[in-house]
Amino acid sequence: MAEHAEHAAYPVGLRLSGRRVVVLGGGQVAQRRLPSLVAAGADVLLISPSAKPSVEAMADTGEIRWERRRYAPGDLAEAWYALISTDDPEANTAASQEAEDRRVWCVRSDDAEAATAWTPATGRSEGVTVAVLTGRDPRRSAAVRDAIVEGLRDGTLAAPHHRARATGVALVGGGPGDPDLITVRGRRLLAEADVVIADRLGPRDLLAELPPHVEVIDAAKIPYGRFMAQEAINNALIEHARAGKSVVRLKGGDPYVFGRGMEELQALAEAGIPCTVVPGISSSISVPSAAGIPVTHRGVAQEFTVVSGHVAPDDERSTVDWPALARLRGTVVVLMGVENSGAIAATLIAHGRGADTPVAVVQEGTTAAQRRVDATLATLGETVRAEGVRPPAVIVIGDVVAVNPAH
Repeated sequence: MAEHAEHAAYPVGLRLSGRRVVVLGGGQVAQRRLPSLVAAGADVLLISPSAKPSVEAMADTGEIRWERRRYAPGDLAEAWYALISTDDPEANTAASQEAEDRRVWCVRSDDAEAATAWTPATGRSEGVTVAVLTGRDPRRSAAVRDAIVEGLRDGTLAAPHHRARATGVALVGGGPGDPDLITVRGRRLLAEADVVIADRLGPRDLLAELPPHVEVIDAAKIPYGRFMAQEAINNALIEHARAGKSVVRLKGGDPYVFGRGMEELQALAEAGIPCTVVPGISSSISVPSAAGIPVTHRGVAQEFTVVSGHVAPDDERSTVDWPALARLRGTVVVLMGVENSGAIAATLIAHGRGADTPVAVVQEGTTAAQRRVDATLATLGETVRAEGVRPPAVIVIGDVVAVNPAH
C-alpha cells in the first residue's frame, strides 16, 4: 500500500443490503460503526470474545450475528466488506492480509495506511448523505461534514430541488421563542417554504432569515375578527396549498399543546390537502427549565400537570377540574393564565392547596427579554399586577419552584 499513499482515495457509496460484512472487535469502533451498517441493510457478522453493552444489545435483538471468539483465518470468506478493530495487532495484520488476498475492501482502525478503505465522516439530512474524506485528518473531516449538514438542515447552504417538490402544508412547532430551539426538521421545512403563516408567539427571528420571495403572513392580522380568526387561518392554508405552494404554518411551542393544530389538520384533511406535523418544544417544560425550575424533582414532585388558564375557573367554558387539581401534590404549570392568575390562585387555595405554595411566573421565556417573578399562591394575583407581568408568561406552581441548583 505504501507506494499508493500519495494518491487520493476514490469515493464510492457501497450498497451493502443483504451482503455479508464482517466486523472484528466489539469495542468502541464497532459501537460507532455498527448502526450505520445495520441501517444499510448489511448482513453483519461480529467476531469478538466480548462486546460493549450496546453492541451486545444489537446481537440480542437480532440486528447482527455475534460469534463470541477471536479472529481465525477464513473468517472473511464470502465477505464484501470488513471492519477490523480488535486490540490484537497480530490478528489485525493477519485479517488485513486475508482481506487483501480475498479482494475484500477492508477498514482498519489501528492502521489506516494498511487498510484498503477509509471510513468517511458521514451525515444525513432529508435524503442526502454527506461523506467527507481528508486523508489523515479525521477531525477536519468531521468538522467539514458538520458544517455541510448544518447548512443543509437550517437552509443556509443552498441545495435546490431539481425535481418537483410535493406541495402541501407543514404544521411546525417553533418552540418557546428562542430561534435555536426549533427542531432541525422544522427549520429545514421553513427554509424550503413558499408561504409562511406565522403566530405571534412563534420564533419571530427566524422570519428575517427567509429568502425575499417567501410570502410571510401574520396570522394575528388575518381579518374577520377574533372568533373567525381560526377559520380564516384554515382557509389561508388551503388556498395557498391549492395554488401549488409549499406552506408552513409556524406555531409557538408544539402544534398540539393549546395550539389548535388538530383543528387545522382536520380542515386540511377535509380539503384533501396533505399535511405534515412537526412537533415542537412546548413552553410548558422549556420555559421553566430556562428559568432554572425543574417541573419534576426526586423527592419533591413526581408528576406535573399542564392546564390552560385563558378562561377563569368559574367560567362555564372551563373544562379543568380545579378541585381535583388542588388536591394534587405535584407541579402545576399554567399557560395563558396571566389575566386570570388571581382567580386561579384563589380557587386552588379554596380547594386545599397551601397558600404558601411557591409560585414563579416566567415572562418571555427563552428570549432575551426573559424575566422571572416569584410569589406564593396567596400573593400571586397581587404580584402579577404590581410587577406588570404581561403575556406570554408561564406560571409554575409547586415546591419545585424553591429547588436550589446548589443542593
